[in-house]
Amino acid sequence: MKEMGVVEKTVGEALIDLLEINGVDTVFGIPGVHTVELYRGLASSSIRHITPRHEQGAGFMADGYARVTGKPGVALVITGPGLTNTITAMAQAYQDSIPMLVISGVNTRDSLGHGRGMLHELPDQRAMMATLAVMSHTLLDPNDLPSVMERAFSVLKSRRPGPVHIEIPTDVMPQKITIEAWKPVIASGPRGAAAEVTYLAAKCRSAKRPVILCGGGSISAAQGIQRLAESLDAPLVTTVNARGMFAGHPLSIPASPSLKAVRALVSDADLVIALGTQMGQTDYDMYADNCFPELENLVRVDIDPDQLARGPSAALSILSTVDQLVTDLLSALPNHSAHCDGAARSKACREETFAALTPKMKAEIAVLETIRDTLPGCIIVGDSTQAIYSGNLYFEAGQPKGWFNAATGFGALGYGPPAAVGASLGEPGVPVVCIVGDGGFQFSLAEIGSAKDCEANVIFLVWNNDGYGEIRTFMEDSGIEPEGVTPSAPDFLKIAEGYGLPSIRLADVSELNDALIDMAKISGPALIEIHELETRGATA
Repeated sequence: MKEMGVVEKTVGEALIDLLEINGVDTVFGIPGVHTVELYRGLASSSIRHITPRHEQGAGFMADGYARVTGKPGVALVITGPGLTNTITAMAQAYQDSIPMLVISGVNTRDSLGHGRGMLHELPDQRAMMATLAVMSHTLLDPNDLPSVMERAFSVLKSRRPGPVHIEIPTDVMPQKITIEAWKPVIASGPRGAAAEVTYLAAKCRSAKRPVILCGGGSISAAQGIQRLAESLDAPLVTTVNARGMFAGHPLSIPASPSLKAVRALVSDADLVIALGTQMGQTDYDMYADNCFPELENLVRVDIDPDQLARGPSAALSILSTVDQLVTDLLSALPNHSAHCDGAARSKACREETFAALTPKMKAEIAVLETIRDTLPGCIIVGDSTQAIYSGNLYFEAGQPKGWFNAATGFGALGYGPPAAVGASLGEPGVPVVCIVGDGGFQFSLAEIGSAKDCEANVIFLVWNNDGYGEIRTFMEDSGIEPEGVTPSAPDFLKIAEGYGLPSIRLADVSELNDALIDMAKISGPALIEIHELETRGATA
């Protein structure tokens, strides 16, 4: 990573340099007259530019890229509609705590707030973005660029991740600035107090039925958490964004805390340690029954003080990164080895949880397991569709960051295809399978063209149930005559052919293994369709 000497460049050129210095190697965006000056230095840099078909796709691609790399995903978008198109992706990133840097244009400084009807004008663009960004800033003084970028990367690296927004007026972009030597931002998050760690260590030593809950904020500490769980003999319950952290481990419970057996396990525990988890509804109360148990011995560890304050009350709340807390706690528990029937409790919970699922859910989970086992090490990216809902209830991904989707948090349809492209670009040697419904796919269908442009190794697995199947079922269960849930779908194989993608429609689910192997051999994207009614074995 290079360091800069004294240089004079335009704000747009300097921006690219500063992104490069901070380790950015890929940006997603659609250039327009309000951002062309930001592109001036891009072609001569080492940063790769990916062009989606829609700015929402740029945001979702940045999200998928960030999830697999751990680095901020970066989007460059124009003012007005370009930025409002990106808002949905930013909201998904906010809800799921994904680091994203959105850099937009905005109209000239002297026009802001005057309502003169300029192209792409919004009444107050920055104020709008401040409602969903963890930081939003308008660069009014060109010379502030280095300090603003430093603050942006500090925020992205030292607190609960989320979208950061920087807008640059079009009259600021071409101005020349001088930048002295500038280095990458190095930042770290909070660390729990020694007294808190000591107190928690004492609780660990006395625990007879401990349980550990792991959320997406704990992924980077997977190895340390596994050591901790083994020393405590504690079952490991993983939320959707943490799936795959302990694949195959006897203590692993890859099941939703919304399910009865998991709740019973947690309720019976005399110590519950929640690591990097929001403990939000889409993980802990998926069915909105308000029956997640109140826990008297709950310990919460989170990087966000606001989240510790708004979540379920805890006997102990520790403001810390999970990595640092686990490291400190392991140091406070040297040679600790408990015998709490952890493996037996975990196995019983897994078996009871799976047994309670419907035959249809089990059939869908079997498809997910076929993907995982056929393509070892693959990343499964999901949209909001029935097979994904089943997997969120119970599915063990093959490795950390091997399972994520939009059916949690914000729940945006159309997320899967562009996010899968971003994931593939973040891990170019790893096969990515995008599971998307026929309804959700049509939100972002054109992004298969983006996948073709950049030769992303994504297999689009279309789960076709002739419309919005999950909503149709919900309406029927609620005694409502289904309406508006059967949008027609195109022939996805012809769409794939039009974009130059190889494709196949399965006659039987048993063909999936061979289809995946064949498609994975092809460089670039491909498409497989499973139809719930026409593909044998798709449902029980």
